[in-house]
Amino acid sequence: MRPTTLPAPRPAAVLGLLCACAALAGCGGGGGTKLIEVSPPSNSGPALGAQSGTPIANPKLGFPALATKNTTRVAGADPIADAAGVALAVYPSAGPGTHPGAVTIAPTDDWQAAIASAVLMAAPIRAPVLLSGRSSLPSVTAAALRALAPTGAGATGGVQVISVGGTPSPSGVRSASIAGKDPYALAAAIDRFATAASGKASPDVVIASGADPAYAMPAAGLAAESGAPILFVNSTGVPEPTRQALLSPQKPHIYVLGPPSVIPAGVLRQLRKYGPVKRVGASDPAANSVAFAAYRDPPCVRGQACAHVPRSFGWAIRSPGHGYVLIDSHRPLDAAAAAPLSASGAYGPQLLLDSPSTLPSSVTNYFLNYATPGYTQEGPTAAVYNHGWVIGDPSAISVSVQAFVDNLLEAVPQK
Repeated sequence: MRPTTLPAPRPAAVLGLLCACAALAGCGGGGGTKLIEVSPPSNSGPALGAQSGTPIANPKLGFPALATKNTTRVAGADPIADAAGVALAVYPSAGPGTHPGAVTIAPTDDWQAAIASAVLMAAPIRAPVLLSGRSSLPSVTAAALRALAPTGAGATGGVQVISVGGTPSPSGVRSASIAGKDPYALAAAIDRFATAASGKASPDVVIASGADPAYAMPAAGLAAESGAPILFVNSTGVPEPTRQALLSPQKPHIYVLGPPSVIPAGVLRQLRKYGPVKRVGASDPAANSVAFAAYRDPPCVRGQACAHVPRSFGWAIRSPGHGYVLIDSHRPLDAAAAAPLSASGAYGPQLLLDSPSTLPSSVTNYFLNYATPGYTQEGPTAAVYNHGWVIGDPSAISVSVQAFVDNLLEAVPQK
């Protein structure tokens, strides 16, 4: 598949506006940090090569809506556009060595399959996720696929496009299909495909709710980084495809993502037939994502050389100097779309917001406790630095929240 020259796309209706941040509204309270958006000026969005004489020059340049010093926004109006933007950010495909070997096309009508597809971004396949319905490729997906021009993944026998759940695959490329009769079977089939490509099963498995997407979303980033597959259960038990996927003489380490209100204790008892089980979770989606970002098994005890532990699971991010991916909890497909960012660049967990204009208190406190870098008399050049990816346009995460996150991630003098 060769790169195709495309006409210049129309600028997206992205808000490139200046914003004002309100004072914190109870930083440690239950509601989160509320921020106020300034009414945006009318403009056609950012453009490359904006000239100094252009009216409203700052919005034309895209600041602060598309980027600040510590954040970058992928400003799609929907997850399909976000997936295309993320894929091209991770694989610019503008020179030798910058194209992916393969690309995954996941279904928009099956969020479970889309999230489970994130594992195909892990080594050895390293396939970013694009999104599509089952009839034809959306224009933005087709254009991104032409630009990405996958070269063929050696781990999959030269396959360029992995079609999941009946999504279309363009002609003229080497493709493979992953099918399943329901979301549970499809997630298990994705696991089998990834296992065959790597030549061995992952020692870790993430179990997520097949009924509550907001609690399952953070699993996508870790799957893309670690190669741990995502399988699904329901509130009453372990579906047969998930049970079959867990059957192994090696007894995988099973990590259940979500609180008992989402995945009851009885389901954990059933899962213990297949391997050791541990729960990671919290009472709401934002706090759940924070708990997952900080989790490590085995735990790192102060004073121990934890880097030399033979195996570990989890992000274990409790220090500055990392990447973070912020996602709207009401857009589950964005978790799949953004997963490649967790497995490249600055790497890092996915953190959820439940309101466009509010940074949840759990996320705010997580940044304040662990992310804000401090530097000593050696100066800021000796510090470590964070980077935040903001997924979606300002209707998903406002520019004022982005500005506040930028401030939280900034290196500051250590007192």
